[in-house]
Amino acid sequence: MSEKLVGAKRQTALKELHGWAEVLERDAIRKTYHFPDFPTAWGFMNQVALLTEKCGHHPEWFNDRGRVEIILFTREVDGVTGKDVELAHRIDQMAPAHDR
Repeated sequence: MSEKLVGAKRQTALKELHGWAEVLERDAIRKTYHFPDFPTAWGFMNQVALLTEKCGHHPEWFNDRGRVEIILFTREVDGVTGKDVELAHRIDQMAPAHDR
């Protein structure tokens, strides 16, 4: 089981992520990505879906035209873990340059 990130470990891990923010209502992190249109956003979501299926760690997400919001947390601990931080880094590598 993954260990929930708290305190200094959490702050250090989150500082390494560009554009990711803590969700105020619960123990999770989120980021919004921007695309010129729906098909481009959908293509990004497909890439992320394949990655997360391979990792066995799935996001919560929302899509509206050219905007994709991704929320990460580890369900087993109901909070943010190193798995979420690692997945955030990997998703960012797939993102458009302006959202990295």
